[in-house]
Amino acid sequence: MSTKKLISCLLGGTAVVALILTLANRVGDRESREGQPRTYEDIIRSGTIRATTEYNPVGYHVEHDSISGFHYELLQAFARDKGLQADIMPEMELKNQLEGINNGRFDLIAGSLLITSEQDSTLLFSQPILRHRQVLVQRKPSTENDSAYVKSPLGLAGKTVYVPEGSPARFRIRHLSMEIADTIHVREIPKYGSEQLLALVAHADIDYAICEEGIAQSLIGQYPQLDIETAISFNQFYGWGASRKSEELMDTLNAWLTRFMKTAAFRTLVRKYTR
Repeated sequence: MSTKKLISCLLGGTAVVALILTLANRVGDRESREGQPRTYEDIIRSGTIRATTEYNPVGYHVEHDSISGFHYELLQAFARDKGLQADIMPEMELKNQLEGINNGRFDLIAGSLLITSEQDSTLLFSQPILRHRQVLVQRKPSTENDSAYVKSPLGLAGKTVYVPEGSPARFRIRHLSMEIADTIHVREIPKYGSEQLLALVAHADIDYAICEEGIAQSLIGQYPQLDIETAISFNQFYGWGASRKSEELMDTLNAWLTRFMKTAAFRTLVRKYTR
């Protein structure tokens, strides 16, 4: 074999080996990241941002064979601006949402997360997107002196309220118990969201539930027997969440929210889905 052919063969072999090593490294990188939150670079490379949200009339729901909702449309707007497809999966339990964030199944919790210091250790929160109170869901009084009807948070002393499993509302109830210097019992119901809890109260399966005001207002028309006039908190801020390892994603989202929330499109979105 001539020297020229030998060099050509060696260079060709070297190129093949380099290609194999490159592919192996990429596979190794993918495997090492499997089961972990994706980086923003991973998201851009994939072309898809994966999010989860609660199924309810405000955030995400199916209507007339199409999907709509405040958080659904907001996520779509963010994805379009970044040249991404939005893949959003409804998940009723916060526990499962957090597990999905930690193992990389989801990149964002794109829903009404109450921004609390209690969850600062597990999530990065976006800047506040919505502001609502939490309200007590109960049946309207049957008589003028109905003892079961709670007119103020003080009336919850000794009573049992229900919240979705893992709901941050339980923190508010804990603080409220201290404020009124009496016990309020909290029961967490798995696999149920706010919509299901309202139905349980309406049908007298339970007496009291705690719900974010915007969701309660959107559902109250279906249940004329319900009352949502008793607030148990002042206005609180709600936003989206991501893994604490997803700082670049959250920085990018917050920069976009700062701009978008000043637009007419955002104000229209708020009026469409909230009151």
